Amino acid sequence: MPQQISGGLVALVVVGLIFVFRWINLLYEYERAVCFWLGRLRPQPKGPGLTFIFWPFERMVRVSLRTVTMDVPPQDVITKDNVSVKVNAVVYFHVMDPSKAIVRVENFMYATSQLAQTTLRSVLGQATLDELLAEREKLNDSLQEILDRHTDPWGIKITMVEVKAVDLPIEMQRAMAKQAEAEREKRAKIIHASGEYEASKQLAEAAEIIGSQPATLQLRYLQTLTEIAAEKNSTIVFPLPIDLISQFLEPRRPKA
Repeated sequence: MPQQISGGLVALVVVGLIFVFRWINLLYEYERAVCFWLGRLRPQPKGPGLTFIFWPFERMVRVSLRTVTMDVPPQDVITKDNVSVKVNAVVYFHVMDPSKAIVRVENFMYATSQLAQTTLRSVLGQATLDELLAEREKLNDSLQEILDRHTDPWGIKITMVEVKAVDLPIEMQRAMAKQAEAEREKRAKIIHASGEYEASKQLAEAAEIIGSQPATLQLRYLQTLTEIAAEKNSTIVFPLPIDLISQFLEPRRPKA
């Protein structure tokens, strides 16, 4: 008889310890407990710190309030100008209302991922390839606004959406490379033509000045001779200006 009493007492203690350990829960600062009392939602989530859950009448679901970084797998997108590309992105979000995140949607992580994929294809499909490559910040803001509006009833806040990479077909990459090369050649020709035009204007002005003042031509001639004379290892043959010796070539008249 005493053995039966002691055995029952041990069993009672074990069951009591099980209940105590199920009742006592420790929640971290970034965690909240969404509690259900006999299936009904408690008005306010519990935590953080030491939390008592009176199991089996009360159940809890842990919810993290930290920002979640979610990769959106590469999606096949056909742009507005009928170019097929692969685009992947990253979504940053966190739970604002733990109760809504548990009650309003079955799995808020999976639901957010699927919504991000469909929204990515829908929004980027309305943009041209040039907009997708050059106006990425604008598209990021549009994606963030749409996702945040749809996840707000779930108690989730979308803080940021970033398009990570845009993979173009090989043919499109070659075409864009040729276009960029042609653009660089065009700019080079325009710059060269502009330089030739400016040089011709300067030469025309110089010719006009020299034509109006013949002495300027002789000074330029002498300056050129000075520059050539600096080359000591060269033998230079140059003509003498006819104006300098014309007075010696005139026939001398006999004095009266």
